Amino acid sequence: MAPDLNPRPLDHLALCGERGAPSLTVGAERLSYGALDERVGRVAAGLRARGLAPGDRVASWMGKTSLACLLPLAAARAGLVHVPVNPVLRRAQAAHILADSGARLLVGNAARLQTLEQGDRAEAVPVALEEWSNGEQALPASGWAPDTLAALMYTSGSTGRPKGVMLSHANLWLGAASVAHYLGLGGGDRTLCVLPLAFDYGQNQLLSTWHAGGEAIGFDYLLPKDVVRAVGRHDVTVLAGVPPLWRQLAEADWSKGEGAGLRTLTNSGGHLPEPLVRRLRTLFPAARLHLMYGLTEAFRSASLDPALVDAHPDSVGSAIPFAELLVMREALTEAGPDEEGELVHAGPLVAQGYWRDAEKTAERFRPAPTQSRSGGTAVWSGDRVVRGADGLLRFRGRDDAMIKVSGNRVSPTEVEEAALASGVVAEAAAFGVPDAALGQAILLFAVASGDDAEERLRAYMTAELPPHMRPARVEWREALPVGPNGKLDRAALKADLDAQ
Repeated sequence: MAPDLNPRPLDHLALCGERGAPSLTVGAERLSYGALDERVGRVAAGLRARGLAPGDRVASWMGKTSLACLLPLAAARAGLVHVPVNPVLRRAQAAHILADSGARLLVGNAARLQTLEQGDRAEAVPVALEEWSNGEQALPASGWAPDTLAALMYTSGSTGRPKGVMLSHANLWLGAASVAHYLGLGGGDRTLCVLPLAFDYGQNQLLSTWHAGGEAIGFDYLLPKDVVRAVGRHDVTVLAGVPPLWRQLAEADWSKGEGAGLRTLTNSGGHLPEPLVRRLRTLFPAARLHLMYGLTEAFRSASLDPALVDAHPDSVGSAIPFAELLVMREALTEAGPDEEGELVHAGPLVAQGYWRDAEKTAERFRPAPTQSRSGGTAVWSGDRVVRGADGLLRFRGRDDAMIKVSGNRVSPTEVEEAALASGVVAEAAAFGVPDAALGQAILLFAVASGDDAEERLRAYMTAELPPHMRPARVEWREALPVGPNGKLDRAALKADLDAQ
């Protein structure tokens, strides 16, 4: 049975669980659903008491405190637009988001606020977390229209400065409903929320869990072993990650049985290489592993049925509830089976565009193809995919990242997967660099696993790949950089290339 396509105001997520059931745990603080609704109402009233009016933007810049977890619902209840700032960002990046969003209020811990100068805050009045009060009389559940703007989620800025993606109450509610449905979440689930809440995938850890009436556990960590211990301490059933985190957790010590209660694992934010899939399946054989694909402009697009993971670890599956996915040729006709094209996402999960940026909005948010059942506006992702005869999608790479060697189009993902499959490489990232003879040659950034990596990798690539897909050069690193959301920071590597 499909989830209900009738979005409610986002703050109604505080009403989804049984009033006495646990809804949120952060450190020693644990809230029931009744307490969650009350606290959301009090924080919403506190925001209004500071002179904010419906439509104003309120930014938050802090770790996973209970207030940080409540603000998405509290701002929505007050009719405000929440702008979460990733706590790992520094002064310059935070200042850009504050100025671009026109935030009227910034809530954060005192140490972060003290790094900002007066001009950095733009219009925002800073309020230290330590000074926050919940003393106001709670606002009741709201009745905002589904298309009311509820949040600006700033992209990681892989090209240019970060852009604010405009998300409505309906976008966020239906995203929560969709994920809760296809993950099969329920009231007994306990989700360890380790991803940043300024990341759409990270925020959905909270929202989908609450939609299902489960318990969200806000948790910031320094080391992978911290996550292992928290999984055991809270008897966690649901854990979401991105590939760099999954690599770390796959190498961690789980020998004390900390992961015995895990029943749902999810990956997005990048492709999970097959060797890593196999490792996770071995570590957590009782857990269902969901391999997923998404983009902030439409939140989430595809997920692979866990029953198919062992047979199709290279796939990200098919459309999730409320998503319509098309694979389009440049001529605006649909690609056939096993034919590469651009992924186009239509349906009610599509965001409202980029905040105050009509030009970039027009580039990515365009009328849905005539073949679309949903119609309306679609997101043209710029991502290259193939839909197999089995109906499953396989990611090939971003259109602007494709490498052309002697006229052959080469997907960086395919080169990276081959390097990882060799067993010689722990991490890999492939790029095209100018070459007088070939047009472009392949440069591979890699982290070695074992001795004699260069020789062993070249032997493997020679045996397994045609000449045009083999790296011309390998640049070995101790580690590859990751961005604010924990994903591989390809922009940083590209900047290194450009500086060479």
